[in-house]
Amino acid sequence: MTGALSAGAAANMLASVGDVAFILSPEGDVLDISVSDGELAKHGFADWVGTPLIDTVTVESRVKINDMLTEAAKPGGAPRWRQVNHVAAGGDVAVRYLMMALGDGGRLIAIGRDMRATAALQQRLLQSQQAIERDYIRLRQTETRYRLLFDVVSEPVLIVDADDRRISEANPAAYRLLDAMPGELAGVPVQTIVADGQRDDLIAYLGAAEAADDLAPIALRLVDSRGDARISARLFRQARKALFIVRIDVAGGAVGGKAMDATLGEVIERMPDSFVLVGSDLNVLSANAAFLEMTQMPSMDRVVGARLDTWLGRPGIDLDLIIAQLREHGSVRNVATILRGAAGSKDSIEVSGVSAPMGDGECYGFTIRDVGRRERNGGESVGDVPRSVGQLTELVGRMSLKDIVRESTDLIERLCIEAALVYTSDNRASAAEILGVSRQSLYSKLHRHGLGNLMSSDV
Repeated sequence: MTGALSAGAAANMLASVGDVAFILSPEGDVLDISVSDGELAKHGFADWVGTPLIDTVTVESRVKINDMLTEAAKPGGAPRWRQVNHVAAGGDVAVRYLMMALGDGGRLIAIGRDMRATAALQQRLLQSQQAIERDYIRLRQTETRYRLLFDVVSEPVLIVDADDRRISEANPAAYRLLDAMPGELAGVPVQTIVADGQRDDLIAYLGAAEAADDLAPIALRLVDSRGDARISARLFRQARKALFIVRIDVAGGAVGGKAMDATLGEVIERMPDSFVLVGSDLNVLSANAAFLEMTQMPSMDRVVGARLDTWLGRPGIDLDLIIAQLREHGSVRNVATILRGAAGSKDSIEVSGVSAPMGDGECYGFTIRDVGRRERNGGESVGDVPRSVGQLTELVGRMSLKDIVRESTDLIERLCIEAALVYTSDNRASAAEILGVSRQSLYSKLHRHGLGNLMSSDV
């Protein structure tokens, strides 16, 4: 039916379906145009009569125009929408076209829809997604900073649910103060941290903290005769839930007798050598900053509760021997072994330890000193060939028997080569003959043992 219409009439009728309609010759030249969108008219679309449609688009859209012309010329072909970019006044204009044959004259019609509004909407959506992602990253970074601050602060802090008065979270300092293992305080009623006779006082204080922000701290006795403490609480809301942040300040009078212990703990924390305290099951109870640095662990809560042989010595060998000595003699001194870092490093160390009573059992304290630097300054490393049999015996505890035997073989080989070179006044051909090896084999061994550079005349 449309084949009986003139090009202009067909274009005007079909332009109502989209924003623009082109009547095209079989070769793709524009015969007539109908623009129903005034904005497209401002971009010069109406001036393209007589111009090949392919010349109005950008380079990357030319292939799409050719494909549409080919598909529209095929009998019975199913047309499909394609988006192209026109080069127009004021910048590129994105238009989505459906091209089809128009009657029997070979003419084609391309119905276009302006995609600028959709593109702008997509751009705004992309910008909104990027803004949300940036906000999420900032939120995660802020949460990480506050989580790190919560974990490293020396003051015991509890997060308590205001509805049921149960502990939601506690920092490592609170676990140490209450002598609890990590995770044990979660879900525990907060009043259990104080002595039996003062638990109602703590509940009443939290009730008052819900109504006032500047409430003065309350002095209460901690559970299990841990002394007096000043407890303060402040209400805050998170995700529509009311929570208390409860701070515990051990009273100065209560710790007067423990002032020396606190000073000693501070000294141990700042020691350049590593210190670690483990229970009778070899699980870590406490450690200083130097131990965290040597084991390459990020925080104390990742160390406490883990077994010491995770890092110290060869599993099932060194630490078992050290503990056996501690149980028999009460102390060990300068035991040579290795320490494995979380990132895969291995350091030569010396361990000294002592056992001490703790409750119904015992605990073990270890000082760990890095001796790798001392060995490097002495001109030797674990991988170097020893210069004496005495040094071979010093490798026991640092290397396996198989490695020590290999070191012994290398030592004997090197000493024999040195003796042959001295006997032949450094004549390598004669030295190879004396040793019963080929010259090439001798050169290889010289290179491996670092006994001198090969001369070009020797090769």
